[in-house]
Amino acid sequence: MIIGCVKEIKKHEYRVGMTPDNAKEYAHHGHTVLIETAAGLGAGFSDQDYINSGATIVYTAEEVWEKADMIIKVKEPLAPEYELMRENQIIYTYLHLAADEKLTLKMMEKKVKGVAYETIKDRHGNLPCLKPMSEIAGKLSVQEGAKFLEKPFGGSGVLLGGVPGTPKANVTIIGGGVVGTSACKIAVGMGANVTIIDLNLDRLTYLDDIFGDRIQTLFSTQANIEKAVLSADLVVGAVLIPGAAAPKLLKREYLAKMKPGSVIVDVAIDQGGCSEFAKLTYHDEPVFMLDGVVNYCVGNMPGAVPRTSTIALTNSTLRYGLMIADMGLEQAAKRSVDILEGINTYDGKCTYKAVAETFGLEYTPYVAK
Repeated sequence: MIIGCVKEIKKHEYRVGMTPDNAKEYAHHGHTVLIETAAGLGAGFSDQDYINSGATIVYTAEEVWEKADMIIKVKEPLAPEYELMRENQIIYTYLHLAADEKLTLKMMEKKVKGVAYETIKDRHGNLPCLKPMSEIAGKLSVQEGAKFLEKPFGGSGVLLGGVPGTPKANVTIIGGGVVGTSACKIAVGMGANVTIIDLNLDRLTYLDDIFGDRIQTLFSTQANIEKAVLSADLVVGAVLIPGAAAPKLLKREYLAKMKPGSVIVDVAIDQGGCSEFAKLTYHDEPVFMLDGVVNYCVGNMPGAVPRTSTIALTNSTLRYGLMIADMGLEQAAKRSVDILEGINTYDGKCTYKAVAETFGLEYTPYVAK
């Protein structure tokens, strides 16, 4: 198979879908690897690194898209890439289709085989290709939130852990999954007062066991969310419904009642955001002010630490990518339920139920052939 990796064109996205070590693995399995020139520079990988690993450097994205049987990326295809997609081409990346109707329809129109990292699910119900980026985004959410609480960035001027004789900041984390747990680790480590909210009582019990009296756990009700948000200096939105749009748990009317200069970091923005007022931002202008509250809604948070996040991501995506390359998508899906769960579009059809329901499309489950 011809495997192609292009340079990401999303604003301030520095990650790359394949490291030189990955390229070496694909080449070792007998595949041809095409890398767009400078694709890995943002993550610290030179063209020569890829050449030394057995890849071929290609000087235009158009040529990679034209020749590759499978495109490996980090982020979803953007509008300039829509017409480069080809029928029966495999696109293996984070798709986040539930937040992008235009892309969903275009992938169906082009009859591409869309395999989404974020919906690949193992037999334990875990999301192995989403987990490393969720861990990074969770840790970054508190790091960025702490920065934007600083007065020069529009915040209230509160230090998360305070110092002796001063109050600590209140951090509310909505969602106790991978993102929320990672955020909790950093917030607790920085000495904040941490409240974490989730629907799953077993998860809350686990978090209570792990963090003990260093955190407050609350069952997720709208009343509990509102109380915790209104008392918070920093709110982290960490909710996830795999493959589906995030629920709007943060209401517009909360903002006027929140502390002036408090900060909301909406990590769920890739899936449309968990706040009613969410709008996508980028690393060059990461925040917007609304009713005196700082809102951070960067859709590719791990792109800020591309070396770490590229290596972490590709550690999890390589084994599935090799299966697809070695067997073809159809046989790989037959052998691996994980990969089967990742197929979002196939032969012009929407094959992921949550995406179809989001946009009122006909849902046609993919049947392993």
